[in-house]
Amino acid sequence: MSDGSVFRGCIPALMTPCDEQGKPNFGALVDHGKRMIDAGMSGVVYCGSMGEWPLLSDAQRQDGVKALVDAGVPVVVGTGAISPAVAADHARHAQRVGAAGLMVIPRVLSRGTSVAAQRNHFAAVLAAAPDLPSVIYNSPYYGYETKADLFFELRDRFANLVGFKEFGGADSLSYAAEQITSGDDGLLLMAGVDTQVFHGFVRCGADGAITGIGNCLPDAVLRLVDLCRKAAAGDVLARRYAKELDDALAVLSRYDEGPDLVMYYKYLLYLQGFREYRNHLEPTDGLSPRQAAFAESQLQLFQAWWDQWVPQCEA
Repeated sequence: MSDGSVFRGCIPALMTPCDEQGKPNFGALVDHGKRMIDAGMSGVVYCGSMGEWPLLSDAQRQDGVKALVDAGVPVVVGTGAISPAVAADHARHAQRVGAAGLMVIPRVLSRGTSVAAQRNHFAAVLAAAPDLPSVIYNSPYYGYETKADLFFELRDRFANLVGFKEFGGADSLSYAAEQITSGDDGLLLMAGVDTQVFHGFVRCGADGAITGIGNCLPDAVLRLVDLCRKAAAGDVLARRYAKELDDALAVLSRYDEGPDLVMYYKYLLYLQGFREYRNHLEPTDGLSPRQAAFAESQLQLFQAWWDQWVPQCEA
């Protein structure tokens, strides 16, 4: 089994490019994954919330995963599914084709609030891919919060459970650090939402980050992660610069918290010339004209600031 080093870096959660009818374009998906690796990302996530797994067929999801793996892109596979058996099948497929890891999503809709059901769901997924390092994806959007007692019950049974991705806010990240990942170098904490990167690394000892806005601004997000790591080690100047960059990204990062995150980040890529991100898997999805205008103005504002700030930061 891999040591899970893919989780120790910054990992963009890929969106699914598609045509006007919502048919996935896996060639464009691979191209974007390669761009992210070339930019310095440690891997990519596919078929989490950003990949809109509920809108893809199981075959489409697995085709996308295999395309990324075959292209040499280290991919962490999201296992979201209504059926525990289907979730386990996605894990099994990920191991078979050579994925880099799993992001294990809780059981949804059916018995989603039952601890017993979640225990069995997680166990089935972890058992299906024993050679893949895996993190549990904790998010209020899935309607279930994994606590320390269940995590360690699973950890005692499955050596491939190596960490915890927290998508919640500062309090949730603090809980994960204090109750789950601190004091054990074998356990990894992932800051799972763009608005909590500084808090996650500097105050909670995060080992890595999963990012949405990093798809659109990889250099800025990688710089933020690097500065946060240095700040966590006590570098005063790095802490100051990390706070400045985090503040400059605030509006664009906050899209990661909302239900329109995919539409926003696809639009920002489209504005940067990636026409393959013009469409959505559900053709009726899209930003309103006001949302689009505001997002464009915020991207322009950040880019103007970034062009001036980088030389000052490196002076």
